[in-house]
Amino acid sequence: MPKTLAAAGLTLASLAATAVFFSPVASAETCKASYYDGGGTTASGEPFDPNKLTAAHKTLPFGTKVKVKNRSNGKTVTVRINDRGPYVTGRCIDLTPKAFKAIAPLSQGVVGVTVTRI
Repeated sequence: MPKTLAAAGLTLASLAATAVFFSPVASAETCKASYYDGGGTTASGEPFDPNKLTAAHKTLPFGTKVKVKNRSNGKTVTVRINDRGPYVTGRCIDLTPKAFKAIAPLSQGVVGVTVTRI
């Protein structure tokens, strides 16, 4: 087995051209969050559980953890993405009732949030 990159016929340039890089800086999005009580099975195949700290997002990979911060009161909750949605314009995340209650009363229904990958 080759002990160096050169012996293997590789260069740093060839490795960089094929590597997948992940930014160490978390990206954030600002939007509105709501909650849902869907029941059934989530898009990831897990049973929906309104008492877990999980959420639905349109594009983030299943298993991704995000911090959701209510922009009006500063409260935060960390959730794991396990479902797809929401499908309402202006909303980027649907939280379980338990997760939503951590940042706002359920009676509020929809809140402005910042969602940050962690």
